[in-house]
Amino acid sequence: MSLAPPPHSPPRPGLGLLKRAALGCLAIFVLAAAGTATAGLLEVKSVVDIIKTGHKIKGIESVLDDVDGGGPQTILVLGSDHRWIDGTTNPPRSDTLMLIRLDPSKGATAVMSLPRDLEVQIPGHCGPCKLNAAYAYGGPKLTVQVIKGLFGGSFPINHVVNVNFDGFARAINYLGCFYVDVDRRYFHSNKGVPIGARWAAINIQPGYQRLCGNDSLAFVRYRHTDNDEVRAARQQWYLRAAKDQLPLGDLLSSHEQLLRIFARYTDTDVRDTDATLKLIKLAIESAGHPVRTIHLAENFTTDGQFVTISQGNLRDARERFLEARAGGPPQAEPHGSTTTTSSRSHAHSRSKRHKTKRESSLAKGLVAAGTTSENYVADAASRTPFPLYYPRAVYGMGGFVSDPPRVYGIRDDEGVLHHAYRLVLSAGEVGQYYGIQGMTWMDPPVLDHPSETRSVDGRRFELFYDADRLRIVAWRTTHAVYWVSNTLSETLSNGQMLGIARSLAHIS
Repeated sequence: MSLAPPPHSPPRPGLGLLKRAALGCLAIFVLAAAGTATAGLLEVKSVVDIIKTGHKIKGIESVLDDVDGGGPQTILVLGSDHRWIDGTTNPPRSDTLMLIRLDPSKGATAVMSLPRDLEVQIPGHCGPCKLNAAYAYGGPKLTVQVIKGLFGGSFPINHVVNVNFDGFARAINYLGCFYVDVDRRYFHSNKGVPIGARWAAINIQPGYQRLCGNDSLAFVRYRHTDNDEVRAARQQWYLRAAKDQLPLGDLLSSHEQLLRIFARYTDTDVRDTDATLKLIKLAIESAGHPVRTIHLAENFTTDGQFVTISQGNLRDARERFLEARAGGPPQAEPHGSTTTTSSRSHAHSRSKRHKTKRESSLAKGLVAAGTTSENYVADAASRTPFPLYYPRAVYGMGGFVSDPPRVYGIRDDEGVLHHAYRLVLSAGEVGQYYGIQGMTWMDPPVLDHPSETRSVDGRRFELFYDADRLRIVAWRTTHAVYWVSNTLSETLSNGQMLGIARSLAHIS
């Protein structure tokens, strides 16, 4: 049976970052206020009073799981693709579906995005149909029921949150914006495009840069030239950058305003004192834990209409999400490397002949770029007032994008201007781009706290992992810092990332 979705009034669309920022604000605020028991209780009461002024999702309690004191919690973050120009005859559908798992006992915060085009059964309404249709048929309550059925009825969901897009932008602007490693050029203009065919306008250049509210929103919402998998990865890429840069002092000094933004632009089931206290306690215990991105499947299957995932992949994703741990870098050593931090206790000795042979080879999937790379960067090198390094080995399924390298200036958090450049390369898959970044800003936030430091071929690389996958490989010279960024979905292997970094050469 297939029924047309009923008309809906415009909802409050949402994204995950504001919830994360608000939880962090709650945790830090309560910790700072707990100097005395009395002061702490007064501060908690203030937090609860502010949250109670917000909008409550009604009738959802029956499908949510209770929370034991101190137990882990799963938060479902919902959004909507409803556009105000559509009026009320075009029902809203959830634009963002993200699960966040706070479990201090595991040492990590798990984040898993669900494709809105995921094929599901919605009993009494349609089947097969897309996951985002559940919001149109029955709002947050039906969406929770469908997701729980997707992963098995015992899959825990404790709270639901909708965050208004305007609130997202306001919170980012209020916090002072964030530096983000933008993987490629994002551009779309609605000039001359009929109203019914318009997409959200965006104009963001590639490269490491500071994004504020509207640009941040455009970046995480962007979808129309890629797919749900890439969009989810982009949101989590941004979420990681924002989490790592949330300044404790700013949160402490602006907690009340952030909470009021949260209350005004958020719909949630969390309203009573007990639920708020449990979230505060959980946020405090989880504040310093790394974020672990859980991919629903290594490869989505799509027929152009639905995204389909096997039951085996769903069971595996459920297990990885509920049991996500802090983890660490993989134990296999690349050829010609020695570890210089405590994360690796030793490196295997190799003969000089064996080492030379291995270092001269390329990792599987990489090819020699020949003169292509040097020709591509020649003009940019003449405009870059510091040495420009380019890759002599590239991923074989793609190559440099058609846009020329970007040479630009970036201001640090103290307003000092630095020189920078960005090379963008395609990995040959929809929405997957990796990059080479160079700049004279020696300590950008993206390079804080490397997972390990390793010497390879005489270069001292700083390695940044997401679980066991290399996200960034960086190295420094006297006057500049350089790094290789993986794709949004981290499709390049660790060997390929290190191979590209090892191949970087200075154009003379």
